[in-house]
Amino acid sequence: MQHQKHLFSLPEDSTYINGAYMSPQLKSVAEIGVESVLKKNNPTTISQSDFFTNRTLVKQRFATLIDAADEQNCAIIPSVSYGIATVAKNIDLQQGDEILLIDEQFPSNVYAWREKANATGAIIKVVAPPNTFENRGKLWNQSILEAINLNTKVVAMGHIHWADGTLFDLVEIRKKAHEVGAKLIIDGTQSVGALPFSVKEIQPDALIVGGYKWLLGPYAIGMAYYADSFNDGQPLEYNWINRKNSEDFSQLINYQDEYKPKADRFSVGESSNFILLPMQIRAIEQLLEWGVQNIQTYCDSISAKAVQQLRDKGCFIEHANYRSKHLFGVYLPDHITMDAVKDRFRESGISVGIRGKAIRVAPHVYNTVEDFEKFVACF
Repeated sequence: MQHQKHLFSLPEDSTYINGAYMSPQLKSVAEIGVESVLKKNNPTTISQSDFFTNRTLVKQRFATLIDAADEQNCAIIPSVSYGIATVAKNIDLQQGDEILLIDEQFPSNVYAWREKANATGAIIKVVAPPNTFENRGKLWNQSILEAINLNTKVVAMGHIHWADGTLFDLVEIRKKAHEVGAKLIIDGTQSVGALPFSVKEIQPDALIVGGYKWLLGPYAIGMAYYADSFNDGQPLEYNWINRKNSEDFSQLINYQDEYKPKADRFSVGESSNFILLPMQIRAIEQLLEWGVQNIQTYCDSISAKAVQQLRDKGCFIEHANYRSKHLFGVYLPDHITMDAVKDRFRESGISVGIRGKAIRVAPHVYNTVEDFEKFVACF
């Protein structure tokens, strides 16, 4: 795969290795966005069928991306917090039940569980990384498996850690969770679209994904997958379009108690969004055209030399088997200060993220080997 910077509108004088912050916008997605905004100038161009066509299409594209058998298990959400809150509302917990979280994971997959624990008497259990860099990813995964026990009712985590890209073995974690009857809830915002994810293989109970990062979509839209165990669940809100026979506008006053099948009940109100949906559809289609594994392989190929050079300088970067290639953390040795490196990034026009003690590096297909040469020079 060759770099695809020509498909984006990134300025030539900027070295953007910060896709984990938010993705730059594809030119094709921006064009569709502009067309969609202008379409409402003449509302007669928006038909009744337009309320439903793109809703189905975006779910189909997302289902293909995550290797899900049925797009009806997918829902349209405005944010990760919305999708996680929906899950939390539909899980029964009792006093003493345990909710397992990963240390310092993104707050959208934390706050809802804190509220749930406060309301039910459940216990939040946090699994921290080891206090050593040696075998860090391997040991962290082992600690997660050991923490899952008969009291565990929920395991809520990412596929990777959002701050440093530590890769979690979801297949083994799912197996252990199944054994004790716990639900596995995945925040895939920092992985889905750049790191292969298979619902058929991992079998999560829910997968929640924000759209504006690795799905290359606009802000304020996301996608969710809910397993069949949620088919009779209660949504956060009660909007008309998720009800049976809502396509027949002439009969909307004949109020309908029955929902559309499966996860459609969980889609946000106004999920027909005539601007955001066409943009997200085009973005996912581009990801499918490239192939997610090809994106991961490309990111590995352009960063491999830089990773070794940084290790030679004393930096810690997780072993390749326990980190993603599109997002990874660089931990500095004592003789290199974070402030000095940040100043050089700024002077060189390099955009990366600083999360905790890690420099979060997040390349994509718009980056090159030369970008990483420039990055390493700052050290």
